Formats: sequence, structure tokens, C-alpha cells
Amino acid sequence: MTRPTLQSGPAPYSKNSRKLLFLLSFFAILSPRLALAAEDFPSRAVQMVVPYAAGGSAEVLGRVIAQEMAKPLGQTVVVELKPGAGGNLGAEQVAKNARADGYTFLFASVSLATSVSLSKLNFDPRKDLVAVAGVASIPSLMLISNESPYKTVKDVVAAIKDKKLQASFGSSGNATGSHLVGELFKSTAGIDMLHVPYKGSGAVYPDLMAGRVTLLTDVMGSALGQVKGGKVRALGITSLQRSRTLPDVPTIAEQGYPGFEFGTWFGFFAPAATPPDAVKKLEAAVLQALQTEAVKERLNAVGAQLLPGPGAAFAKWYLNDVERWAKLVREGRLQPID
Repeated sequence: MTRPTLQSGPAPYSKNSRKLLFLLSFFAILSPRLALAAEDFPSRAVQMVVPYAAGGSAEVLGRVIAQEMAKPLGQTVVVELKPGAGGNLGAEQVAKNARADGYTFLFASVSLATSVSLSKLNFDPRKDLVAVAGVASIPSLMLISNESPYKTVKDVVAAIKDKKLQASFGSSGNATGSHLVGELFKSTAGIDMLHVPYKGSGAVYPDLMAGRVTLLTDVMGSALGQVKGGKVRALGITSLQRSRTLPDVPTIAEQGYPGFEFGTWFGFFAPAATPPDAVKKLEAAVLQALQTEAVKERLNAVGAQLLPGPGAAFAKWYLNDVERWAKLVREGRLQPID
């Protein structure tokens, strides 16, 4: 009778077992490299997308912050201007087209909140972007030509209501802060003015000085030099308190419109799928930059008020601002732009 033969040693690997062993070996080699890559972020220059025109407050402030962010990051922060559609073009590019690896982030402004209810967007900033850090809110100045006979906000409103003045207001483009504050003031004062959009607020000034447009309400950062140059007159400021930089300029609120307030805020966002570690490093770099003398001087000069800085707190603040503008639309005080 033949006895069964006993095989010694381990059974040969099956085809599936060999595949599994290969994958385990591959990931064992790759895992330390992935961890190292995350720890090394950023290992090259990062890109700050500023979705507004050259020469405006966003570019000027963004470049100052970029220089200071580069120090803790240990890499150059490249500022890239991508203007268009009131800031929505550049924001959409970051939200939908940029790689979510931390190397591209957005320096956004108030239009990222207002456009949710006022414009037709191809993206949802509440879902497609993640808040990195808040910076500040800067008041605006309501400006008129220095040659104009009207010296106060009340003078302008009275002339419009008495039909002595067919007023217009310029802006840096549809859905930008200078457009929205003009529409908000029209609603508050109960007047009508023609909106004239330009490609950036800098392009408005020649026509404003010449009286071809009546008013421009521009961010203080870019308006201040024009006021000090003597070509335009500041009728009022959109903060609730007067600015220490221009103490003789009254608030719009104290000129018969109590509670009127508008600020152009700035903050940083990244694509929603950006790794949390990369977001944290960008957040830390922004918060460090805000403590530097260069950034503090720039913000103090324009009467800026700091926003909640850390990403989580800024995200809550941002969502509240989105709702504030949506409420104005629901109440009929503002109409959708598109």
C-alpha cells in the first residue's frame, strides 16, 4: 500500500499572494517618502493668486504679506494677478483648477462672500475652498472731484433728490466692493445713480477728477494717496468711527445714515482638498506675517480692523458674511447683479 508523500517546507505562494506581497513591499518603501514630502512642504515656491487688477489694495497688501510669509515658509511666495468678473475668475481657477497640494492659494476679498447671492458662479466657495486665515477689513472713502461744488454726502444726496444732479458712480468692476458699496448707499439714501464699471479703481480716477463720473467709493488703501494729492475730496468714510489717518473726514453714518458701514475684507483660502498639514503651515505663515512691522504699518495706515486670524474662526466669520449679504438680497435692498 502506497503511503502519501509528505512535502517539507512552506507551500509555494499563490499568484494573489505574490501580488499582495509586492503591494505591501511597494507601500512600505513609498510611505516614508510620502511622510517626508508632507513634512517638507513647501519644498518649492508657492503661488498666491490675487484675483484683482494691478495697483489696487489687494495687490499692494498681498505683496507685503507675501514677502513676510516667505520667511517662515522658507520659500518664495509668488504673487500672480488673475483679475476678472469682480474677483470671481481667479477664485474659480483656484477652487476648480488648481492642484490641491498647498502650492496654490487665494488672496480673496469681500466679493467671495457677496457673489454667492449676487452673482452666478460656476463654483461654490463654501464647498470648493477652505479658509486658511483671515487678515483685515479696510474701510472705503466716498470720493468726489475736488472741483465739485458739493462738500458733503448730504449735499450730493439733496442735489440728486432735487434733480439738480444726474449722478453716476464708478467702480472697479461689476460685483467688486466699490460697486456693492455704491449700490448699498443708493438703497440706504433712497436715490438713483448710474453705475459705471471700470477695469480696476485706478482707471476711475481720471474721469472722477474731470467730473465725468460723480462719485467713487474706493478702498482707503488706494484712495488715500489720491486724497492727499488734492485731486479728489473725501466726503465720508464707510467705517463707524473716523480714521486717525483722516480725522477730519466724517463717517457716512454720522451724516444722516446711522449704522451705515462697509468694509473691504481680505483673507486667504485654498482648494478644499488641500492636505490639512499644508493648510496649517500656510495659516501659521499668514499669522506670523500679520505680526511683522511691515504688515502692521500697512494695515494701520489704512485704518484696517483685524479679522479672526486662525482658519477655523475665519471660516465662521466668512460664512456669517455670506449670510449678511444674502439677507440684504432677500430684503430687497440689493438686487442680483447677473
